[in-house]
Formats: sequence, structure tokens, C-alpha cells
Amino acid sequence: MYPNLTSLGIHEPKQIERYSIRQEAHKDVLKIYFRKQKGELFAKSVKFKYPRQVKSVRVNSSSQNYKEVTEINRNLTLVIDELNKITKPVEVGEIDVKQKILSDLRHLEKVVSGKIAEIEADLEKLK
Repeated sequence: MYPNLTSLGIHEPKQIERYSIRQEAHKDVLKIYFRKQKGELFAKSVKFKYPRQVKSVRVNSSSQNYKEVTEINRNLTLVIDELNKITKPVEVGEIDVKQKILSDLRHLEKVVSGKIAEIEADLEKLK
């Protein structure tokens, strides 16, 4: 049903909760977040990197000057289409920016405190 996600090794696409995309140098980074399972402190996530496609585009029709531009990888667009069917993302205009920032901040606090607890537990094992 989701051949592009399956090709990435995701065999239970219904467990996908959300995803994010960011650009890093000449790559697009796709991060897929799964629903938190019972007993887990944090939800699992996986990260995939896709190289951006480079194209030469004529600057204007009257000159012979070309400019290199990058665009999203075709495979990534196919994966995003499948992810959108699963997650049904909210349109950007509908998101309350302040609420999103607060939500991201709370998530970051949870991640950092969880990591600190993990490191402290490792330190306790060394005593």
C-alpha cells in the first residue's frame, strides 16, 4: 500500500505519527516519528538523507548565462506523498506559531531531561 515507505524499511506505516523535513547543505533530511509504544519514555524516530538534485537553468531568455539551482529529490517527493496520506498534516496557515514553538520547546525539555537521566544512570553504574 505504501511502496516507497516499505522500500525505506518501514513495515508498519500506520505507526507513523508525524514527520519533519529540513535542508542541510546539499541534502534534505527527512525525520519520521512513530507513535510512542506503551512503556517507552520517548517515541522512536528514523532519519533519512536525500541529496538535492542540481539543475542548470538559464538566467534569462536573452542571455546564455546559466545558474545552478537545487530542488527536492523525486524519491523524497514520493515518500512525502505517502506520509501525507498517513499523517494528514495541518496546513501551515492553520498552525498557531506560538503554540508550535511552545510545543517544540516542551518536547526539547523532555528529550534533554531524558538524556540527562540516561547519562546519570550510566555514571551510577561506574561507581
